[in-house]
Amino acid sequence: MEVENVTHNVTKWLSLLLATMVMVTTITVQPLSVQAADPVDIEGESAILVDYETGKILYAKNPDMALPPASMTKIMTEYLVHEAIEEGQISWDTTTEISDYAYSISADASSSGVGLKQDEDYTVKQLYDAMAINSDNATTIALAELVAGSEGEFVKMMNDKAEEMGMTDTEFVNSTGLANASLGENVPEGTDPDANNLMSARSSALLAYHLINDYPGALDVTEIPSAEFEGEPITNWNWMLDHDEEEASSLQQFYYEGVDGLKTGHTDLAKYCFTGTAERDNNRLISVVMKTESMEARFEETAKLLDYGFDEFETQEIFPAGYQLEDEATIPVSKGKEDTVAVATKEAFSTPVKGDQADSYSITYQLDEEKLNGDGELAAPIEKGEKVGTAEIVYDGDGDYGFITPNGGNGSIDLVAQDTVEKNNWFMLTLGAIGSFFGNLFNTVVDTVKGWF
Repeated sequence: MEVENVTHNVTKWLSLLLATMVMVTTITVQPLSVQAADPVDIEGESAILVDYETGKILYAKNPDMALPPASMTKIMTEYLVHEAIEEGQISWDTTTEISDYAYSISADASSSGVGLKQDEDYTVKQLYDAMAINSDNATTIALAELVAGSEGEFVKMMNDKAEEMGMTDTEFVNSTGLANASLGENVPEGTDPDANNLMSARSSALLAYHLINDYPGALDVTEIPSAEFEGEPITNWNWMLDHDEEEASSLQQFYYEGVDGLKTGHTDLAKYCFTGTAERDNNRLISVVMKTESMEARFEETAKLLDYGFDEFETQEIFPAGYQLEDEATIPVSKGKEDTVAVATKEAFSTPVKGDQADSYSITYQLDEEKLNGDGELAAPIEKGEKVGTAEIVYDGDGDYGFITPNGGNGSIDLVAQDTVEKNNWFMLTLGAIGSFFGNLFNTVVDTVKGWF
């Protein structure tokens, strides 16, 4: 009886000990399986942060969610106006009258602010500045009608350009970002009367990237905090600019050094959004926040993103020009005076790096298959500096969001020959062929004789 009690007690204590160990193990192991927290906490439906020089995405939150962009739509209108000027279709001094449609929008204080008149001609420069600085809707419509003949035709241009740029999750139904339902009988032809423009944070950043890259002069306007339109003051809705005038001193709390654009947006459906850009020490960032809860929040969240980019990342040269993989420094050559040729990267690879992320980058070679024979050899002749493939950049660390540009940004570098390899003359090629023939014949005879025994 005592033995049974002892056995029972031992079993009880062992069970209790085992249960305790399981609990401790669970408590110890559980935190390791929890996903790491985001590096920056952005309060908004969607957001993205991009390094302009490389196109590398530094942060993303629901970047492909299609949302109403409100007046951030006007970035595309700005782009197409610049393109029309570049192509000689219009100039900054071109004048235009105001249509009944544009005038009706301008007469509505809730949707426009500069008060256009129908008995005046306005220059493209006047209309563009009012659009880019004051986010004016009527001047935007006037520009769309001038460039394309009608807003409906302009919308087609917007969507075609979006597709050309690789802007996925995007659909434009008007030039301004207003809800089509608010346009009454002026809904652009070919669009749904109940539709809204849609654009993702990724596409908005890509659009901003193209505007800055193709038409950097656009920033000369978007950086203006206030101006005049026909003698009347207009103010930029971008509160992160240096509004240093006394009457705008209340906005200085949102000032962010280096911000010079780009476009705010607000409708009841879109809430408050902002595509921003800032440059410090020759390093430019592009940020997008969408569907924040207030005018103040869109700038506060943008500041978080920019702080994260400028404070946590440093652009470093990861691989220099002329970099070679140790075990693939040379490639075999066929029919050449040399049996191999050295290959190396044509250019250096630099990228924004956070902490010790540089150690997480490596390179793999992708040779041009059209330049190779069946044995994987490059065919002579080969010229020094000739591209023979690409060096693909591989990142094996945390937080890889890719690149903003559809083709992967600078995720690859040209791989080029370091020397010239001439093609062997016919005599040496003939000798090589003869040698190869007899070599193969000898091997065949040897194999046959071995088979006899």
